[in-house]
Amino acid sequence: MSDRLFSLAALTVLELSPPDMVEAAATAGYDAVGLRLIPATPEEHHYPLASDAGLLRRTRQRLGETGLRVLDIEILRLRPDTEVGRDFHRVLEIGAELGASEVLVAGNDEDHVRLVDNFASLCELAAPLGLHPHLEFMPWTGAKNLSQAQRIVSAVRDAGHTNACLLVDAFHFNRSSSRLEELAEIPAEWTRYAQLCDVAGPVPASMEKILHEARQQRCFPGDGDIDLKALLRTLPPEAPLSLEIPTESLRRQGVTALERARLALEKARTLVASR
Repeated sequence: MSDRLFSLAALTVLELSPPDMVEAAATAGYDAVGLRLIPATPEEHHYPLASDAGLLRRTRQRLGETGLRVLDIEILRLRPDTEVGRDFHRVLEIGAELGASEVLVAGNDEDHVRLVDNFASLCELAAPLGLHPHLEFMPWTGAKNLSQAQRIVSAVRDAGHTNACLLVDAFHFNRSSSRLEELAEIPAEWTRYAQLCDVAGPVPASMEKILHEARQQRCFPGDGDIDLKALLRTLPPEAPLSLEIPTESLRRQGVTALERARLALEKARTLVASR
């Protein structure tokens, strides 16, 4: 059995409320969860953890009962009109209250000067709370690949914000055609956790198809075509792994959230043990 910490990401079991997600993660054998405090898209069903005091109280109670920790909170999008303090201060406070140490950040801004400034402001706001914002590169955002994310994080760290980090998601690493040689050059302290999944087939020609895969059509580790063993050998060996694996076809077939969470963890543990 690996001593690697495994966390259940919200997107894997998005139909569950946060307390039920914590219960499912504990039952399946996870060490931690990632909680979605802000919806990723306007269309998705969302449980308003950041604004519903009762829901937050029940989530905190379930965490205490199960002994699970919160690894990360998500998803903070840096847009052209973002005002970091106004938009994210309370969310960061809630994350810290829940015991999270990492924050998932998307750079939805093509102006890299502004994106660097906003990411630096976020890191400054998060530092006193013990939080580490991780910029996640995604092909459809302003940080489209590992190389662009590396430059943004480097600029913010050079400005003195040493809690600025970079999030590697196996799906985005593959679909952005990022390279292991680039990843090997990233300092280990920049990557305090990573997201693990798999995906089948070549990189689609259309961004619409990539988005569909990302949100609905990923595979459990080892069931797709990514060289995950090479990726894990390149990532820091102690980095916790967040399993973000939306499998909408299985959900529609009646496979429960708990069953999907269990399958994800079993496949991930097998992969880690075999690498």
